[in-house]
Amino acid sequence: MTDLSPPKFKPYTRQSVANARQWKFMSPELQEAVEVVSRVLPFRTNEYVMDHLIDWSNIPDDPIYRLVFPHRDMLQPQEYARLRELVLYKKDETAINQLVHTIRMRMNPHPAGQMTHNVPRVNDAPLRGLQHKYKETVLFFPSAGQTCHAYCTFCFRWPQFVGMDDMKFDARETTELVSYLATHPDVTDVLITGGDPMIMNTRSLAEFIEPLLAPELAHIQNIRIGTKSVAYWPQRFVTDRDADDLMRLFEKVVASGKNLAIMGHYSHAVELRNPMAQKAVKRIVSTGATLRMQGPLIRHINEDPASWAELWTTGVRLGAIPYYMFVERDTGPSEYFSLPLARAHEIFQSAYQMVSGLSRTVRGPSMSAFPGKVVIDGVVTINGEKLFALQFLQARNPDWVRKPFFAKFDDKATWMDHLVPAFGKSKFFFDSEDDGAGHAPAGKVIPITTAQRAVAGGCGKQSDAA
Repeated sequence: MTDLSPPKFKPYTRQSVANARQWKFMSPELQEAVEVVSRVLPFRTNEYVMDHLIDWSNIPDDPIYRLVFPHRDMLQPQEYARLRELVLYKKDETAINQLVHTIRMRMNPHPAGQMTHNVPRVNDAPLRGLQHKYKETVLFFPSAGQTCHAYCTFCFRWPQFVGMDDMKFDARETTELVSYLATHPDVTDVLITGGDPMIMNTRSLAEFIEPLLAPELAHIQNIRIGTKSVAYWPQRFVTDRDADDLMRLFEKVVASGKNLAIMGHYSHAVELRNPMAQKAVKRIVSTGATLRMQGPLIRHINEDPASWAELWTTGVRLGAIPYYMFVERDTGPSEYFSLPLARAHEIFQSAYQMVSGLSRTVRGPSMSAFPGKVVIDGVVTINGEKLFALQFLQARNPDWVRKPFFAKFDDKATWMDHLVPAFGKSKFFFDSEDDGAGHAPAGKVIPITTAQRAVAGGCGKQSDAA
């Protein structure tokens, strides 16, 4: 008799992946890489990804395989050799832990000032589980959403998943968030992120979302949920036991007068080819929520412009909105994944030319750097000098937004820090000691107005760098 019950989520980790039927498709070298590299970087996949997204006849070059399975080249050769010896032969857990920690700290575990500049403080104490980099948007990290249906090998939040507890962002409830938002009326958007909030059941997710619908938070116009589940476990929106309850929660948010934006993370066109993934998109948008598609450009995974064009075109047909193509951040195994900015621009431009205007809502390639989101607008020649044309799409200082600036063209640069100002200038305008309006430079702490001071002043003034 055929079992017609909905599929149940079944994850695989380093400890259990050998039980998957596909394990025997992997060579001993690939199996070894999983055992060794997953000691440093998080590894978790699931049956849906294994059965429907990976072409096992094309490993290790299949893009989704490289997206979720560790590879030896994600570590430096000497690191891999030392760790391999410890893991496979010496089996010295103390020595393994020491080496793993050293490697992780080399990998820039929290880029762009996440730990030092983005955490708001009240009464000189940090608010756990919150980040506030741009004045309009607060990020909230619920503790129950500190995992994912599967981990991406490039994920810039990898420290949250490997036991580096001193580098975690997690909040157990919304009391401090609501109090903070009530005294910061300039905030219009709350992004619930993780991990992946959609790992939570609907009842738990509602406990974090429903307080944001209170009348005293009328200034919160947009509630965003960052999730990879649309690609890695679309059943969450279709066949999971509480999928219908989830749709009712989405409808409740929309009925309250707020916009609910599902920030869907897609890395490759294959993630939206499966009928289940397409049905998930249709169910989400049927509630009145919007689904915005975003993801980073990653070497080995999505360098083909045609894949991006297919992804955006399919998404638009289903009702989703192409939003961002990001540049891989300077964290984790970035040497393995990063592409030169010049190449990133070429890929974006090629993909952009393949789609209609409805898909050209997408922005990129964009770097989420310390000062803000910097987009590469193009490569230009001015007075005989070849340059990158850049601008901020979002910034710690709102005066910087949409302000064009230029950097010398460098075909090897992969990140903002590698760029040199054009026209003989010694620094970019946002690196200056004072921009003329009294704003602090990008490399220094920008004070955050505390909730207590905001209440006392009666104005709820919000710092732009929180």
